[in-house]
Amino acid sequence: MDQLSAMRVFTRVVETGNFSKAANSLKMPKTTVTTAVQALEAHLATKLLNRTTRRVVVTTDGALYYERAARILAELDELDGSLSSSQAQPSGKVRVALSGAFADRIIMPALCDFHTRYPKIQLEFDIGDRVVDYVAENIDCALRAGTPSDQSLVARKVADLELRTYAAPIYLERLGIPRHPRDLEKGHFGVGYMKAYEGRVFPLMFRKGDEEVEVRLDYVISVNEFRSYMAATVAGIGVAQAVAFTVSDYVERGELVEILPDWPREPISLYIVYPQTRHLSNKVRVFVDWLAKKLQEAQRCEVRHDTSLRAKAEG
Repeated sequence: MDQLSAMRVFTRVVETGNFSKAANSLKMPKTTVTTAVQALEAHLATKLLNRTTRRVVVTTDGALYYERAARILAELDELDGSLSSSQAQPSGKVRVALSGAFADRIIMPALCDFHTRYPKIQLEFDIGDRVVDYVAENIDCALRAGTPSDQSLVARKVADLELRTYAAPIYLERLGIPRHPRDLEKGHFGVGYMKAYEGRVFPLMFRKGDEEVEVRLDYVISVNEFRSYMAATVAGIGVAQAVAFTVSDYVERGELVEILPDWPREPISLYIVYPQTRHLSNKVRVFVDWLAKKLQEAQRCEVRHDTSLRAKAEG
C-alpha cells in the first residue's frame, strides 16, 4: 500500500462526503478509491468511515486521523512547492469560478500576459454566479463580490468597486430621466439581479454625502448572470447598476447611459476566496497575485477615466 496516496484519497472522501465525488475529483475509478480507504483502515487496524447508501460518516478515529493527515499533506505540498518554485515554473491546472463580467473585461484581454509569464499553467474557468462546491468540483479559488458569509472559506480582499446606475436611451425616452433616486419610484422598472447563493433580488442603493437611499423597483425579469443582466438593460427593459469598467463598451457605443451620476452606490468589496481545507499551491498563488494586480489596475484606470469625463463635463 502507498500510504501517502491512501491518505490523499481518504482526505478527499472526507471532504467531498462520498466515494463517487472523491473519485470524480481525483479522476480515478470509484473502486480504486474504495480499495485505498480499505487498505488504509487495515493498515491502521481501525475503522475510519461508516458507509451508508448515500454518504459516508467519519468515525471518531477517522476525524482525528483526517485532521493530522490533512495537515501533513498540506505541509508536504508546501515543501514541494517551495523547492520546485525555485527551480521551475509553476505548472498544472487551476480551476477558477468567477462572473462573466470579470472574465471578459479583466482576464481575457490580459491572458496572453499571464501565459507568457506562466506557460505551464492551464486555466479552467467556471463562468457564472452560481453556488459552487469547492471541494467536490475541485475549484481552486473564486472571485466573489461582497463579504463572504461562509466561514469555511479564506477570503482575500482585492478591490472596492463602486457601482453606478445605467439605462438604455430607448428606456429613458419612454420613461424619462430621473433627477433623484426617489424619481425611480414613479413608474420606473429595474432589471433584477439575483445571486444564486443569496436567493434574493438586490435593491438599488444610492449614496450622496451622508444621504443614502434604497429603492426597490418592480422588475419584468430577474437574472443571476451578468451578461444576461446587461443584455436586458441594453434592450430597454429597466434600470441596472454595475461597475463602470464592466459596461464601458456599452456606454461608448451609446447603448447605455449613466443616470444619477452624483448618486453612486456604496462600494462593494471584491474577494478572492478558497476553502480552508485546500492548500494554496504555488500555481494557484501566482494566479491569485496576478489577478489581484489586474483588478487593481482596472480600478485605477476607472478612477482616471471617471475623473477625465467629469473634467470635460465641467469644462
